[in-house]
Amino acid sequence: MQEEIDQQRIQKMYQMLLEMAGGNFTNRIQRSEKDDELEALVVLMNMVAEEMKESVFHSGFINPHYSYSNLVQTTFILDEDFIIRSYNSTVPTVLGFTSDRLYGIPFANLLSKESEAVWNSLAAVLFQDITYNGTTSLVYITREQLLVPCLCTIARLMHSTDILISSVTTVITEPLKTLVSSENTTLFVGPNSYSDVQLIQQLYDYILNNLNSPLPSSKELSRIFGSNDYKLKSGFKHLFKTSIYQFYTNERMKRAQLLIQQTRIPLKSIAITNGFTSYPNFSRAFKKHFGYTPKDIKKRLPEL
Repeated sequence: MQEEIDQQRIQKMYQMLLEMAGGNFTNRIQRSEKDDELEALVVLMNMVAEEMKESVFHSGFINPHYSYSNLVQTTFILDEDFIIRSYNSTVPTVLGFTSDRLYGIPFANLLSKESEAVWNSLAAVLFQDITYNGTTSLVYITREQLLVPCLCTIARLMHSTDILISSVTTVITEPLKTLVSSENTTLFVGPNSYSDVQLIQQLYDYILNNLNSPLPSSKELSRIFGSNDYKLKSGFKHLFKTSIYQFYTNERMKRAQLLIQQTRIPLKSIAITNGFTSYPNFSRAFKKHFGYTPKDIKKRLPEL
């Protein structure tokens, strides 16, 4: 039983890391009552996410691969029994639920354990004060069991028994999957699971570790990684915004440039080290990529 619980905790950390890797530093992981190494990692990850959020958005950073919508408003309307009766269109995006899953459920179901206690106390006040209008920090819990802290404005609506709860948070709209339609079939492009992401990451690492060798064909790569070439190519393009071949070319050219600038290794040796069969081939590829030749760099460098 304990092993199953720990696996669930680890899965939440995986999900949190994926969110952070995609540039989303809004979520947090629900703390447990445990006092072990996993809980220490949860605390650390929450702290890192908080620091990154403050640093990134304070600096006005925008990831060009995603669409950031800062200060997105989420609004709920509850009846007098605190049941959700309506909400605006951004609520499902923030919490990760489909629209039909939210209607008609108690508002408390969307809150973390700590916020449930806060809400229960506030609910007692709302029963008594028909003109209540205040601000409270609440923490929503997403479909992936991650936390979304929000500063919420809670108010009784005039001439109504309904309650309005409004908050502001940061949402990152990511095109997780791109639909490619044909006459007879519809395909989803992009990694569909954590194992798919791991596979593409392994391909990424493989390329970096083999820059001194010619890049295998896509069919050969699919054999090496036990996948198919379409899945590898589309998944890599989706995650890294470039093709496998272009990434390989860029990385080995950057490494070659660094070796020329920082070492006294002969140019012919650098060419071979970076997977070229001859210096002329290397020189032509280098000039095509950077607009100047390896010898042009050498001429500008001071004598060592």
